[in-house]
Amino acid sequence: MNFCSHCGSPVRVGVPEGDDRPRHICDACGAIHYHNPKIIAGCIPVWGDHVLLCRRAIEPRKGLWTLPAGFMEQGETLSHAAMREAFEEANVEVEITGLQSLFSLPHISQVYVFYHARMVAKRFSPGAESLDTRLFLEAEVPWNEIAFETVRRSLRYFFADRRNGVFNLHTEDVVPEAHRIPGEC
Repeated sequence: MNFCSHCGSPVRVGVPEGDDRPRHICDACGAIHYHNPKIIAGCIPVWGDHVLLCRRAIEPRKGLWTLPAGFMEQGETLSHAAMREAFEEANVEVEITGLQSLFSLPHISQVYVFYHARMVAKRFSPGAESLDTRLFLEAEVPWNEIAFETVRRSLRYFFADRRNGVFNLHTEDVVPEAHRIPGEC
């Protein structure tokens, strides 16, 4: 960031009084510009024993499989964002049935939230960001072609919970080895 979005003046990087980290500061108007993590909302659409996956038509990870998910928009709730993404990516209408997983990825400043979802009808097709959409049994999931680690973990938790007959909320910090603090799990 080079210029203030409030007044257009140049900004500097510094630690504001009472803060503990560097921010973009505008000395002309006094605005402090915060850059906060992005929230990604998605769901695990279920039809009977199957889950619905989408093959990505866009980067990153074009051609790999994922759950319908994407960035939360201003003015919407998490569950609405998850339902919207399911419709945008898979043309599927879902009913949210509960919170499934929450992942913090501090190294890329993102938070992923996945919901359990029931497909309202067995109607789906690729949206603008998908090459293909398909229902998979657990044994059919293309594990080596899953686009994101958060999706892989959500699916593994989902299938394990379904086998156990109890759906739990799973929370996890996903930190690649290169970003771990010594002694951190």
